[in-house]
Amino acid sequence: MPKKTLALTPSQKAHATGRWAETLFKALSARVAKRWQFISFRGAGKGEWRGVVDVLAIRKNTSQPTTDDLKRGDLFELILVQIKGGGAKAPTTQDCKRLQAVAKNYDAKCIVLFSWKMQQQSDFYVLDQDGMWQPTSAAEIFG
Repeated sequence: MPKKTLALTPSQKAHATGRWAETLFKALSARVAKRWQFISFRGAGKGEWRGVVDVLAIRKNTSQPTTDDLKRGDLFELILVQIKGGGAKAPTTQDCKRLQAVAKNYDAKCIVLFSWKMQQQSDFYVLDQDGMWQPTSAAEIFG
């Protein structure tokens, strides 16, 4: 008798695709992001959580601070990352405005979109001032 395979629900597929997209983002970025650390914001069961930022990339800023109260290495550089996997829709105009507001609040270096489609493509984009996604690479972002 043939084995029965369990079909995944659309939400289960989206959950799995999102996790794979995040894993691939970290793997591709880590090749060139030598000093960057990646912090993932996942909820219960490692599913998506609230908010517009999926991953925060952070590293120490070793440039000389502009104030005498701080020493070299006291500050951080931040990059905000949104990840889309499979057939997930691109961020909306409202999502982009929210990302820009968060970036402004924390003085983030840039906003990154990582898009991945299984066995097809993986792409990095940076959000410009006009709210448009510009193609880029992990080396340009983290290098």
